Amino acid sequence: MKKSAPAQPVTIEEAMTWLKENTKTKFDSTVEVHLRLGVDPQKSDQMVRGQIVLPAGAVTKPAIVVFTDNAAQQKEALAAGAAAAGGIELINQIKTEGSLRADITISTPSMMPKVAQIAKVLGPQGLMPNPKTGTVTDQPAVVIGELLAGKISFKMDQLGNIHQAVGKISWDADKIILNTKVFLEAVKAAKPSASRGEFFKSIFLKSTMSPSIPLKV
Repeated sequence: MKKSAPAQPVTIEEAMTWLKENTKTKFDSTVEVHLRLGVDPQKSDQMVRGQIVLPAGAVTKPAIVVFTDNAAQQKEALAAGAAAAGGIELINQIKTEGSLRADITISTPSMMPKVAQIAKVLGPQGLMPNPKTGTVTDQPAVVIGELLAGKISFKMDQLGNIHQAVGKISWDADKIILNTKVFLEAVKAAKPSASRGEFFKSIFLKSTMSPSIPLKV
């Protein structure tokens, strides 16, 4: 790093200028936002979660697997960009292998009882399709298109933190700034009514292997 990272909170624009000038990795570093929220994560009525489309697009192309026994839907899903699509034969394969390489899974409603048979495989990986995230649908190809275009789901962890990738360091700074602002607005809009006091305790922006830069709340 050529110069020390800002120690006091700065604007998103100032943080991006520093990251652009000082991120020197041999690979295309990911730019991430890290939030500490002023909620009680032990209380169910203070859960923070939501969905948003990142306007500058997806940071990485997710590997998507679709569960459907409809041959036409399987074909449409693969054409839309799914890594794999299948019915009971795919479920049996996952049972046998005991694992699944994927970032997201989508299921049609009628397949969910069968997908439940591999919940012990998918659950620990956070891969169970869920109506709350829009991954249980009769239109898997449409959802795939949305996900590849930048639709994300966010959810705070057990400590009340949220971590989200918002761009690659090679992108134009304006695109990363736009994704960051839209993401922060989405989290702000998801503030639970039961939460009192300061909602954003701290916000940091960083790239892979860089220091964390505090942002003005």
